[in-house]
Amino acid sequence: MSQEFSSPIPTLTRSARGLLIEQVALADVAARFGTPVYVYSRAALTDAFDAYRRALGERRALVCCAVKANSNLGVLSVFAQLGAGFDIVSGGELARVLAAGGRADSVVFSGVGKSRAEMHQALEARIRCFNVESATELERLNEVAAQMDRTAPVALRVNPDVDPKTHPYISTGLRGNKFGVAFVDAKTLYRRAAALPHLRVCGIACHIGSQLLDSAPMVEAARRVLGLIDQLAGEGIHLEHVDLGGGLGIRYRDESPPTVDAYLAPLLKLFEGRPEELCFEPGRSLTGNAGLLLTRVEYLKRGEEKNFAIVDAAMNDLLRPSLYDGWHAAVEVAARDVPKCTVDVVGPICESGDFLARNRDLAVEEGDLLALLSAGAYGMSMSSNYNSRPRAAEVLVDGQAVHLVRARETMESLYALECALPSSQP
Repeated sequence: MSQEFSSPIPTLTRSARGLLIEQVALADVAARFGTPVYVYSRAALTDAFDAYRRALGERRALVCCAVKANSNLGVLSVFAQLGAGFDIVSGGELARVLAAGGRADSVVFSGVGKSRAEMHQALEARIRCFNVESATELERLNEVAAQMDRTAPVALRVNPDVDPKTHPYISTGLRGNKFGVAFVDAKTLYRRAAALPHLRVCGIACHIGSQLLDSAPMVEAARRVLGLIDQLAGEGIHLEHVDLGGGLGIRYRDESPPTVDAYLAPLLKLFEGRPEELCFEPGRSLTGNAGLLLTRVEYLKRGEEKNFAIVDAAMNDLLRPSLYDGWHAAVEVAARDVPKCTVDVVGPICESGDFLARNRDLAVEEGDLLALLSAGAYGMSMSSNYNSRPRAAEVLVDGQAVHLVRARETMESLYALECALPSSQP
């Protein structure tokens, strides 16, 4: 019989069979699919999305899943079936959304470097809106739309210069960030957009950062945006929707992020009675605590100053600890009656920065399984083939069913698109 234990993943429990995600034993997943492997819970994905729908109630709004957080087709298809929109930042992400059954007319295209080919692709698909991030992008989009005899729906992503109080690498709304257009330039650019013949101004967007643990900075940014909306309306430029981005944080360790209800409540109050449709772009809060990375201990190594648990996952599989010093709980899959030892959980990559968890007290032996929790966002989507390592498999658990939603890469697939030079010897 399973019992609850303190885990940020709501569908993870401990039983006599070890850790279970929904009704599936992680040990069985490892035996069937090998390690390292990403494991996602459909119930957790659904519950996370439903929290937004409940909080929004009858308010006219669209919840767009941020594809960059987790771009697996299986995961995206869960959200497509729930009626989600999607926030994309590349042509590749648009292709993924459509392959997963997402609707193009619920796609918003963000990002600072959209190419002409990507603009053409998105216009051909008839996406909902382009979130334009520079004056030159505005002109380029008008040119591409003219060549196609189309009209591009646009919103300007404005930079409200609000400090989100988060890690500097995931802060996006300050004056020094590369994202968005300067707030002081926004009215001029809206006037230009309204004058261009192949653009249709339909909205405004802002996004101040990720892993937000307080709604106050987002409310401050929304107030600034609201003031701009009213100024534009005074000039005859009426906006149909307001895209307030994403960024709501999750619990990795001991954080206390607001609930979706608490995060959205002051924003909904701010826009109460207004006609604009609201759009949100959550990523981490939808997928982060719906997934984990399952890995096996290859070696236990004692050193003079540190002890190490060397596992078969590495920084190429989960980059967040090395990149952001991100913290992921490392949990023994099977309870062992052995003394705990303080170890750094590290991988086989040839870099000193290849660590997944540091200074953890674990009761493990060589061959045991570890689960690295809260890995459903920016885990597999940021993985690489560094050191010529095949990327992990991904599985999605649905009750008692387990679906392989991405097969493990093979050694041959790593160089399938490469070719060796012929010998230069006579």
